[in-house]
Amino acid sequence: MSLLARSAAPLRQVALRSRTAPIRSVHGGEYKHIPFDYDKKGVFGAKVASYLIFGFSIPFVAAYYQLSKSGSA
Repeated sequence: MSLLARSAAPLRQVALRSRTAPIRSVHGGEYKHIPFDYDKKGVFGAKVASYLIFGFSIPFVAAYYQLSKSGSA
């Protein structure tokens, strides 16, 4: 057996193994890697925007509260 034929043998074995049936999930249905549903993109966008705006505003609200508590603002 030539060197080229010997190096191609493992590649054929890998190709044959990859043709097996796909592994099915025990949960059934289509696999989704995101733990939430975003079929309604407008609602999903509104939720993401509100989450990000709320999270970004917390330090500014806290700073305003602290400054107003001390009488500086």
